[in-house]
Amino acid sequence: MGARRAVSAAAPDGPRCFCRDCLGDLDIKAKRCSHCGSPRLVRHHALPALTLAHIDCDAFYATVEKRDNPELADKPVIIGGGKRGVVSAACYIARTYGVRSAMPMFKALALCPNAAVIGPDMAKYVRVGREVRQAMQALTPLVEPLSIDEAFLDLGGTQRVHGMIPAKVLARFARDVERDIGITVSVGLSCNKFLAKIASDLDKPRGFAALDQDEARAMLADRPVGFIFGVGPATQERLVQRGFRTIADLQRADEVELMKQFSTEGRRLWRLARGIDDRRVVPDRGARTISSETTFENDLRDFPTLEKLLWRLSEKVSARLKNGDLAGLTITLKLKTADFRQRTRSQSIRTPTQLAAKIFAVCREMLAKEIDGTAFRLMGAGVSALRPGSQADDSDMLDRRSAHAERAMDDLRKKFGSAAVMRGIAYDGPEKAEED
Repeated sequence: MGARRAVSAAAPDGPRCFCRDCLGDLDIKAKRCSHCGSPRLVRHHALPALTLAHIDCDAFYATVEKRDNPELADKPVIIGGGKRGVVSAACYIARTYGVRSAMPMFKALALCPNAAVIGPDMAKYVRVGREVRQAMQALTPLVEPLSIDEAFLDLGGTQRVHGMIPAKVLARFARDVERDIGITVSVGLSCNKFLAKIASDLDKPRGFAALDQDEARAMLADRPVGFIFGVGPATQERLVQRGFRTIADLQRADEVELMKQFSTEGRRLWRLARGIDDRRVVPDRGARTISSETTFENDLRDFPTLEKLLWRLSEKVSARLKNGDLAGLTITLKLKTADFRQRTRSQSIRTPTQLAAKIFAVCREMLAKEIDGTAFRLMGAGVSALRPGSQADDSDMLDRRSAHAERAMDDLRKKFGSAAVMRGIAYDGPEKAEED
């Protein structure tokens, strides 16, 4: 798709500049909208040809909380809780103090002691996320969710349906979401997924940025190699040791030589360094797997630490199953080694479950068999072969009392917040932000 989407000199007809507020067409050199006076303009020489977008809700959890409590509008807000908890999200005001997602709460509060701390309300965020998703699906059937608050969209071929170029459709979408749902989004528009994701980060919050492949190479050149998605600390260190510090170093490298040194990962790095990405937008056909995964800040190899992190992943998967009224028969453990080799292990169970304790017990058994001195950079847990939640059977637990205790914990969390009660194995480990 990357070659097919490459922007050529014969770009389609359409405006190269328009107003994000009134959607009026403008001269590409305009400073303000001549129709409504707004300074919020979108301009790009290839604008009519760009059809692949990445939409990201701005500081999603915190923005939803500010929407529901206007008194928080001008205050720093942190979503999280507990002295040993981590930051789930931080509004842009809190971020100016240095607060970031996955940061330990004690550190976040040391940086921003006046922040309003709110326990996450996942059920509410899921509801709002579904509203945004439905609005996306009204634009195109090609919507690929990445998480509760972001997705890729392919609007190729929709201009005749909407009566306007994809860029305008997206600007109208962002405006309507802000008006009707009460949150803001940032839009990145390009010719492929990699560049669209980069573009959506260029103008946050409430942003809109366009980027084509011709300009991508120069824009990427000075960035460190770790800027490329999938390049974690361990891989970045390996690249630096071999002389690849910046993306420009990768751009100068020979593709075959990179493949000799890094196998298939070398080819991926060579292509992405040039802004080439052939991945297609894969629409959401309904949940086939409920999963959660995390990339570690540092590679891990010891079982006790991985075990504690696995419990947290199992709880997250369980919560999503329960929120979706689902249960599953197949439990999967995903591991990615420091050199990006993936290990996936699955086990089927007798009766459908949605309980964290069962997910954890099965995954833990599979994890124990993988501990062989290998360093891991990522771990995930998932449940598939989904069934209605009504088919979940507590008798699949090792102990019915354990199932009863988990249900009681769920009730307490619904009433007092997710940090109100924790199992003894819960652990705030060396994680980065979630990549669900």
